[in-house]
Amino acid sequence: MIDSIQRFFSEMMADGGGTEQAAPTLELATAALLFEVARADYHLDDSEVALLRDQLRRRFELADADLDELIHLAREEADSAVDHYQFVSLIKEHFDYAQRCELVRMMWSLSLADGEQHHLEEHRIRRLAELLHVSHSDFIRTKLQVQEGSAD
Repeated sequence: MIDSIQRFFSEMMADGGGTEQAAPTLELATAALLFEVARADYHLDDSEVALLRDQLRRRFELADADLDELIHLAREEADSAVDHYQFVSLIKEHFDYAQRCELVRMMWSLSLADGEQHHLEEHRIRRLAELLHVSHSDFIRTKLQVQEGSAD
């Protein structure tokens, strides 16, 4: 019996187990984190989806077909992700501090797209900002910029 178990695991390792996934791209990691904020209040509003599309189009200069695919993949990644580590680590590796602050600002814009600031969205942004190593003062500064309409 032990031989059959060892054989099973050996075959799984040789085949890759069918569970190995490709690492997310920077675009996908960014979109997945933004999608997490948009759905944090358990209601994905049309205005949030429209703003998400606009933010990703401007940030990555994507065509509509590529944008649709990216949003579809981001939704799948956000649904299946156990944690945010793979996304956050990729962003921290490739974004400088100012770019990470800009990402937090984009999160605040998304959270206010439906006209209200839900406490679950704020909590999600706070946690992601901490994981992205964005200081609390910049977390608050970006929130105030978005609320005052000076950045969008």
